[in-house]
Amino acid sequence: MCGIVGLYLKNPALEPRLGEMFAPMLVAMSGRGPDSAGFAIYRRPADDSTIKVTLQSTAIDRDWSAVQESLGAVGDDILVTPNANAAVVEIKAGEQEIRDVLEKEHPDLRIMSIGHSIEILKEAGLPVDIVAQYGLVGMSGSHIIGHTRMATESDVTTEGSHPFSTGMDLCLVHNGSFSNHNRLREVLRRKGIQFETDNDTEVAAGYLTWRLQEGDALEEALEHALRDLDGFYTLAIGTKNGFAVLRDPIACKPAVMAETDDYVAIASEYQSLAHLPGIESARLWEPEPARVYVWGEQVAA
Repeated sequence: MCGIVGLYLKNPALEPRLGEMFAPMLVAMSGRGPDSAGFAIYRRPADDSTIKVTLQSTAIDRDWSAVQESLGAVGDDILVTPNANAAVVEIKAGEQEIRDVLEKEHPDLRIMSIGHSIEILKEAGLPVDIVAQYGLVGMSGSHIIGHTRMATESDVTTEGSHPFSTGMDLCLVHNGSFSNHNRLREVLRRKGIQFETDNDTEVAAGYLTWRLQEGDALEEALEHALRDLDGFYTLAIGTKNGFAVLRDPIACKPAVMAETDDYVAIASEYQSLAHLPGIESARLWEPEPARVYVWGEQVAA
């Protein structure tokens, strides 16, 4: 079943309240997804020469100094900010160099996201516990998407939970199912897209990464997705500067959106939006089938 939520702030004055506004949205979707939850937040953008890497450990008390020391061999100006069993590393280095060092010297760590702005935090467990674990309420930022999962086709694991990121600052959450994900995964692998799980949502994220690498704007990539992604779905997508929503041509998965002068929000159910400021005067609508909605810049990098 699963639940998706997203919040894009049009008013920068609200950025200090992003986590405060979004946390109840995610928790409200617990009934649709009690197995795991996660969110991708865009905040504290680094300069073009600095990469942000979100890492996750199985240990809540990991000593991150060894990771910082290892990465010192390939980069400069390293800042490590721990958060529960995760850490955001900011480093002046190349993406592949970072991946190579982590794979060789710290293979137990999971790379949750890489980019200049994105941070992904996700975990198996109840959404309310994950919100508390990572201190979401106190986070600021420009936009955020999240997901609560009810695992019906695979094990309940952190790796299988959403959001999924397969490219710089790109992430995606999904409610529904793709019928052609196995074939598409093999096609994308031949084009250089790497996958970490067998989750069909990661394939959709990989597809958008490929289309953006081919030169599409985000809106164009999603128009192509309508042709190439077979199944039923509601998608919420985040990029460094943008936010998008797409439903399949049948649109059997629930979704409701709200827009004011201050923000745009999406949720699988209205209850996730009811607390938002100004919701009583917001424009409320159900996103149309096979229509691409995009806010902000339309490129991923």
